[in-house]
Amino acid sequence: MRMANRDLTFAGVIVVAPGEADELITNEQKTALDALHLRKIDLADRVLVVNPGGYVGESTSREIAYAHATGKSISFTDPV
Repeated sequence: MRMANRDLTFAGVIVVAPGEADELITNEQKTALDALHLRKIDLADRVLVVNPGGYVGESTSREIAYAHATGKSISFTDPV
């Protein structure tokens, strides 16, 4: 995700990326991040899903469904 962020930024795209945590987070923090990610989707013109090898996890699937429901254009880095 960091590489996609960097490449898009250098291409002149304003990137609104999800937060990342390198350590375990609490359920409360996870709930807060999930809500924040949906607000970031609200701000976005389109959504690029970084899905190495085609993998899409549970949270990302929920975010894709939200983006679709709000009419955002969605693309993927790898075939699903």
